[in-house]
Amino acid sequence: MNSIDYRLEPALSCTEFIDVLVRSTLAERRPVGERDIIECMLRNADAIVTARSGGKLVGVSRAITDFAYCTYLSDLAVDKTFQRRGIGQELMRRTHEAAGLHTRLILLAAPTAASYYPHVGMERHDSCWTLKRD
Repeated sequence: MNSIDYRLEPALSCTEFIDVLVRSTLAERRPVGERDIIECMLRNADAIVTARSGGKLVGVSRAITDFAYCTYLSDLAVDKTFQRRGIGQELMRRTHEAAGLHTRLILLAAPTAASYYPHVGMERHDSCWTLKRD
């Protein structure tokens, strides 16, 4: 098994990001056909942590934070062929560390991933509210 190289990567390319979103199934819930939006999502993120195997992007987390109180983990994607190896958990840990462990880490789980988050120590919160995109 190849070792995984983790790093903060604020200049992650749009092409690589979209590719890993597709390979993780997160693309089903992201505007991957709208490159300008994806580029803006990357440009305005406060923390982007990547996981690479042999140079290939196999995982990414993207977060928005105030570095004081809360960190919204807006994307957590791991290539399906690399899942169940602890990569997602390590991406979360490193993202939280980059934003400040004193912040509260918040995310909206994909329906198929909802059972994963309690496994890594997160608590369910029942009073989340959203407005959909136009």
